[in-house]
Amino acid sequence: MAFDGGFLHKIVLELNKAVDSRVDKVYQPSKDELVFLLRKKGFAQRVLITARPGSARICFTDEKYENPMSPPMFCMLIRKHLSAAKLISVTQPKLERIAVLTFTSANEMGDVVEIKLIAEFLGNKTNIILVGPEGRIIDSLRRSDPEKNERMILPGAIYQFPERNEKLDPLTVDAHTVADCIGAEKDCNERILLDNIDGFSPLICREVIFRAEKLGSLAASLETVINELKENGTPLLLYKDGEPFDFSYADITHYSDEFEKKTFPDYSALLNAFYSERENTARIKHAAADIIKLVNNLKNRTEKKLSLRLCDLKKCENREKLRIYGELLKANLYRIKPGSAYFEAENYYDNMYIVKIPLDQALSPQKNAAKYFKDYKKTYTAEQKLTALTEKDREELVYFDSVLDSILRSESISDIEEIREELADAGYIKKSAQKRSKKSPPMKFKEYTSDEGYKIFVGRNNRENDYLTTELAGKNDLWFHTKNIPGSHVIVFSGGADVSDITIIKAAALAAQNSKAAGSSNVPVDYTQIKYVKKPSGSKPGMVIYKTNKTVYVTPDKKEKN
Repeated sequence: MAFDGGFLHKIVLELNKAVDSRVDKVYQPSKDELVFLLRKKGFAQRVLITARPGSARICFTDEKYENPMSPPMFCMLIRKHLSAAKLISVTQPKLERIAVLTFTSANEMGDVVEIKLIAEFLGNKTNIILVGPEGRIIDSLRRSDPEKNERMILPGAIYQFPERNEKLDPLTVDAHTVADCIGAEKDCNERILLDNIDGFSPLICREVIFRAEKLGSLAASLETVINELKENGTPLLLYKDGEPFDFSYADITHYSDEFEKKTFPDYSALLNAFYSERENTARIKHAAADIIKLVNNLKNRTEKKLSLRLCDLKKCENREKLRIYGELLKANLYRIKPGSAYFEAENYYDNMYIVKIPLDQALSPQKNAAKYFKDYKKTYTAEQKLTALTEKDREELVYFDSVLDSILRSESISDIEEIREELADAGYIKKSAQKRSKKSPPMKFKEYTSDEGYKIFVGRNNRENDYLTTELAGKNDLWFHTKNIPGSHVIVFSGGADVSDITIIKAAALAAQNSKAAGSSNVPVDYTQIKYVKKPSGSKPGMVIYKTNKTVYVTPDKKEKN
């Protein structure tokens, strides 16, 4: 990605609009993110600083982030030192990938002191560091390892900027001087530009080479790009196959026609557009990591239990033979010699064929017969219990699949928290005392309207599925669900009125879209009236049985929005 020193230069210029504002609120939505709400007269903006490698950046943002129930320690520390602090400058040392936000704040003694928040965007060493008035580090998002020979980032240490290789600064050196220093134009390539010019990313270097070939001059090419760096430039987002691919402050002309271009009013809006969906997905994935691991472990354990129980159940298939052996021994006790290893008897249950019955030589004939009856009874009881247990195992596997499907379709951290609460209610995880005291969050079904004007609700998880089907919907409303595939319950609030095929297809497509089969085509979806859908007592969340249904085959419409 192109968050290079040049792009950061553009962002720093933008952030200077916030100078003289005060810190109103500080949040830490995830371990790698900080959000500041800055206010002054006629100005109120959020500033996002992300230190996650691969998506590190700083910019204004309009996104509303969900915050953890209790703020992390680093967030509490930032609040302690920067609450109500005044932002006096946003600077960048040369074209380094470092932004320095300088604040003034009152300390415990009431004296006004200067505190710096330094955001370093240095690949896998990206960090956010709080530096006190004497230049000493108060704390940082990531601390260095004292045992390693690396720059010390620890509380109490003097902050020092990372070592840098001296390169040509395009902000202070003109294009012709840069071109002369680089050398022969024929030998110039992307690597040479990267090694000699400060703040240029590989994307910008490739653009310089491409323009040089068109203009016939490296100096002329450098001049056009440097002018875009010094002046307003072009907040440009490149799309490939409809997905955000890269971004830049200069017009990118060296890509082929398969790349689409979109410009933005400012660089912060550009970054928000590029990272919003990706960041939300990563944030949800991080929030759900522990329950995904838990559910997968529970699923694997249940699959192993089911496999063992099915093996034991298979052994019960010959229980009738045990009963017949007991009956034959009982009928021929007078013929059995004590101490015999086996007894051959006419099987009057099978056309009088001779059957060879194994015997325990240590037992009497009567006890051998009794043993076969006892084994038959044990096997019969085992079969009854194993049948019930295997059915329960299968239900749990279906439930775990439905939970994993709900997690994959989650659109926010609150969705994950609802799933976590559902698992706690079902007894799979321990419910914390803090959460037990809170009311369940309100239902937030996905809502749609058919062409005929009927409301269509889609459950986002098993808890909402149960409420939709068993409480909210009327007995004559239509219920939809993918056939034998984990997914959402979909309700068309028809009230028993005749519903057209168009509405049925739309509701079925929504059911397919909000299921494990979202990426498939020709998905079978069952539908029936609510009065034919029942939830068995004691069944898992989201589990129902139904009858008198019809089936329609549809392809999910991924573009459908609620």
